Amino acid sequence: MTEPETRKIGFLAIPQFSMLSFVAAMEPLRAANRLSEQPLYEWHIFSQDNQPVAASNGLPISPDRRFDETSDIDLMIVVAGIGATVIRDKKLFEWLRQLSRRGVALGATSTGSLLLARAWLLSNHRCTIHWENKESFEEEFPELNMTGELYEIDGNIMTCSGGLASLDMMCHKIALEHGADLAMGCAEQFIHPQIRPANDKQRMELQFRHNTNHPRLLKVIQLMQNHTEEVLNLTEIGEKVGLSTRQMERLFRTHLRTTPNAFYMQLRLERGKHLLLQSTMSITQISTACGFNSTSYFTRCYTKGFGLTPREQRQKRE
Repeated sequence: MTEPETRKIGFLAIPQFSMLSFVAAMEPLRAANRLSEQPLYEWHIFSQDNQPVAASNGLPISPDRRFDETSDIDLMIVVAGIGATVIRDKKLFEWLRQLSRRGVALGATSTGSLLLARAWLLSNHRCTIHWENKESFEEEFPELNMTGELYEIDGNIMTCSGGLASLDMMCHKIALEHGADLAMGCAEQFIHPQIRPANDKQRMELQFRHNTNHPRLLKVIQLMQNHTEEVLNLTEIGEKVGLSTRQMERLFRTHLRTTPNAFYMQLRLERGKHLLLQSTMSITQISTACGFNSTSYFTRCYTKGFGLTPREQRQKRE
């Protein structure tokens, strides 16, 4: 019996990458080799300057190949995290395009998708990204097919939302290349009894996130989340869910220990924070996107909520 050809996979570590999504993408490859007793996969780590790269948790990893040693690589995965949003490195983008022109498949974990997009490599491909970055990604690249799925494998492009979704994506890849039995064996090695489908949800259900099962309260929260730009007043929300303003206030005090208005404001400010940190939108555009009728009012509310101005918040990412 002929041994299968070893697939060589590169991991490009971007400063402040997510260690969890990186390890979750790499470890299934090791498990596949061990369980199959064959060298199905070989992996190498790259960095842009050939120096160690620190993850977002501060732990460094060292490249085992130089940046230009890619001649035998079949798939290059951009491993990123919170640091990717400020990267606009023309040399990096051209390097990725050269790999693509040579027929190398490209992948990304978490915000690595943003870097593939900035290199103009996601046109005509489905893609995904971490839920925190989806909105800002769509603002920057409205023409791209951003699905928000756990992972996407579309032709020679594979992207995932990060975290443990990297494990699901790589197990799915192993299933496509070497069968479902091996893929399930790999997942079980990591006490992951089910390989999640791509369309599984990224975020925790509302009832678990807010520790409540009250159906009408959950409907109110969902409405607020869906209307952070075109803000609804409490009367409008109440009419949609069948609650009076007084009933709504009682539910929020009982279950969430806050008021509806304070909860709604916090949702809008959290959205503003995400956009400040993850997008290139101006502060004026962000204030409008979060339902504020003026930048000065947004600034006052933001400063009260987070202890620093929107401009100071944005400077902290740089």
